[in-house]
Amino acid sequence: MAGDAQDIPRLELEAVIGFNGHVFSGLRVHPGREHFIYPLGCTVILKSLKDGKQEFLHGHTNNVSCVTVSKSGRYIASGQVTFMGFKADLIIWDYEKRAIHARLQLHKAKVEGLAFSPNDKYLVSLGGQDDGSIVVWNLESKEAICGSPASAHSAGHCLTIEYTNHSDNIFISAGNGTMRVWELDLPNRKIRPTECQTGQLKRIVKCIEIPDDDLFFYCGTTSGDILKVNLKTRLLNSCGPRKQKFSKGVNTLKVLKSGDILVGSGDGMFTLCSGPNFKTIKKVQLEGGVTSIAVRGEGHQFFAGTEAAQIYRFGYTDFKEELIATSHNSAVNDVAFPFGSSELFATCSQDDIRVWHAETSKELLRISVPNMTLPVSGLLQVRVWEILQGCHRLIETMKEHKATVTSIKIKSNDKECVTASSDGACIIWDLVRFVRNQMVLANTLFRSVCYHPEEYQIITSGTDRKIGYWEVYDGSAIRELEGSLSGAINGMHISQSGQHFVTGGDEKLVKVWDYSEGEVTHVGVGHSGSITSVTISSDNGSMVSTSADGAVLRWRYPHPSSP
Repeated sequence: MAGDAQDIPRLELEAVIGFNGHVFSGLRVHPGREHFIYPLGCTVILKSLKDGKQEFLHGHTNNVSCVTVSKSGRYIASGQVTFMGFKADLIIWDYEKRAIHARLQLHKAKVEGLAFSPNDKYLVSLGGQDDGSIVVWNLESKEAICGSPASAHSAGHCLTIEYTNHSDNIFISAGNGTMRVWELDLPNRKIRPTECQTGQLKRIVKCIEIPDDDLFFYCGTTSGDILKVNLKTRLLNSCGPRKQKFSKGVNTLKVLKSGDILVGSGDGMFTLCSGPNFKTIKKVQLEGGVTSIAVRGEGHQFFAGTEAAQIYRFGYTDFKEELIATSHNSAVNDVAFPFGSSELFATCSQDDIRVWHAETSKELLRISVPNMTLPVSGLLQVRVWEILQGCHRLIETMKEHKATVTSIKIKSNDKECVTASSDGACIIWDLVRFVRNQMVLANTLFRSVCYHPEEYQIITSGTDRKIGYWEVYDGSAIRELEGSLSGAINGMHISQSGQHFVTGGDEKLVKVWDYSEGEVTHVGVGHSGSITSVTISSDNGSMVSTSADGAVLRWRYPHPSSP
C-alpha cells in the first residue's frame, strides 16, 4: 500500500530553508544579476535577490555535488553523487524555460566538477575519485565529444576544473599533485594535456580562478597558499603569501576587476588580498569554513557561503558582512506550529531552537544551547510538568518504558496522553491518576504516534515500515499498512478532520494518506536526507518537513477543503 511513487500526484514544494555549504563553489550568482543559484539535497534552487522568491529545478535522484552557470546565463549545469557501480547524472538546464536541456551519463559514482566554455559550445565534466575521467560534451548535439583520464597514473586525484575566458578549446584541471592545461582537438575528437611545471613545489589544489585576460591563473591549495601560473608557458610564476598562510587551506578564490583577490579559507576567514603579492588588505571572520564566493556584476557586491549553512553579503567599499540567509547545519530533530497559528513554526537541532516566519522563511528567533541535543525525554521517564508564569515545576514521573521515548501526544481534554518508545511499546497514560491505562506492543522501535481527532484510535509508525491503527479503549490492533518501501517512518501527523495524515522517514519521501482508505494520495520528492519529522499547519494550508541533512521544506497541503 506504500504505492508506486511514479503514478501518484506530486506535492507542490513552496519553500526550502537550507543551504548545502559543503558543495565547493556551490553558491552562484546568475549573470542576469537577479538570482542566486545553489544546491540543497537533490534540488537546485533559484532564489530571487530582490524578494527572496524561490524556484526549484527537480531532476536529480541523489545529492547535487557541483553547480555551474554558463557565461551567457543561458544554461545551468549540475552534477550529482550516486551509489558505487552506478552512473551519476549530469543535467544541463535551460535557464529561461526552467527545464532540463539534456541529461548526460558517463561518470561513475560522482560528478566532481563542471565548466562551460566561454561561448556556450561545450561543457567539460570531471568525475570523482572512483571515475577519474574528464569528458567534453557538445551542448548542441547533447553528446560526448571525447574523454580522457584526468591525471597521470603517478599523480593523485583531480579535484577541480575550469574553462578559460576566451577560448572554447582550452581548459585547466588540477588536484593532488596534478595541474594540467588541456587543448581540445575537435577534428580528431581528442583532448591533449600539458603538465604545468611547479618545480619542487608539491601541492593539493582545491580551486582554480582565471582572470579575464587569460594570461595567468590562480590555484588555491590545502596548504593555505596561492599559486600563480603562466597560462602560455605553463610555468609557475609566484606563490604566496610568504609568511601568513590561509589557515585550513584555500577553499575558493575570485579575482576582481581591480586585480585584487577574494579568498575563502577553511577557518572561516574571508580575505581581500593584493593580486601581485597576496598581502592581506581586509579580512572578516565568518561562521564556518568559506566554501563559495559569488560576485555580482562588476564586483561591487559579492556573496560568501559557508559550511555552517550561512550566506553573507558584502559591499566592495565597506567590506562589512551582512548575514542574508541562515539555516540549520546539523540534523533537524523536530518541527511544531504554535496552537491555533500557522504564521510561525519552530524547529530544533543539536545546538539550537529556531522560530521561522512561515510565509517568508525568515528566521525570527534563535535560542542557542551549545553541544546540547534536544531530545523528547530523558532517562526513559515520562515527566509531567506544570508551566507557570516565569517558572515550571515537576508534578509526576511515570516509569514504564525501557528505552528512549520518541513521541508524546496529549488528548484534547488533558486527562490522557500516549507515548511511543524504542522499546516496542506505546503506552496510554491517565494524567489524573498518573498510571498506565493501556499498552500497545509490537515488534518494532516506535518512532511516532498520533491520536485520531475523535480520540478513539491512535496510529503508530516505526522501524518496521508499518503504519499501525490501534483501539485506545483496549489497545487492540485494527489494521496495518505497508507505509514505506525502505527504511523507518520517523515522523507522522494527522489533519484536524482525521481524513488524512502525512508521514516521512528514511525513504526521503513525504506521503499524504487517506485515513479510511489507507491509500497514498500525494507524494513529495525533495529531501536528500532521512526525514526526521513532519507536521500540518493549523489552517491546513501547508505542511513542513525536516530532515537529517538540516533542510526544512514547506509544501502546499493538497486537501485544504478538509481541515
